[in-house]
Amino acid sequence: MPGSIEDILKQARPRERTVMVCIRGDLAGEADRLSEELSKVNQDWQPTDLTEEHPGRQIAAKLAELREQIKAAEVPFTLRYIGDRAYSDLLAAHPSDNDDQLFNDATFPRALIAASCVDPVMSEDQVADLFEVINEGEIKKVFDAAWDVHHSADVVPFSLAASALLAGLGGEK
Repeated sequence: MPGSIEDILKQARPRERTVMVCIRGDLAGEADRLSEELSKVNQDWQPTDLTEEHPGRQIAAKLAELREQIKAAEVPFTLRYIGDRAYSDLLAAHPSDNDDQLFNDATFPRALIAASCVDPVMSEDQVADLFEVINEGEIKKVFDAAWDVHHSADVVPFSLAASALLAGLGGEK
């Protein structure tokens, strides 16, 4: 048994989640362009003789190098649950004009990220500045992490890869 509520509270820690955000959208755009070019070359190329090298080889090498650059351009953002009272206050400070929405979707995401991002620490203005340079997909990734630390009930998400690896190594099934 865990003991008293005091013992439980001494052990309790707020939920955290870290997401990797690509801060170099230019590299991601170049990767998209190269992927399309590779796809087109794969469809269109016809060798003229057996010694001719496939032009996709060079494109694929550039794409692999670019993926490494993109990986290096990812920055971790760690978000932490801010507590029930602080979260309720934050929701109340950003009401929606629409009765069908929980919050003002123009102001609440920035406020929630600023309140819950512990690394790097950011003000709402800095979050707004970040939103000006990362795309909507990256913005959604950070907001979803902030939302999840406040709403997700899954303690340890299921991982098919981890289960398969353990089963393959003779561990758990």
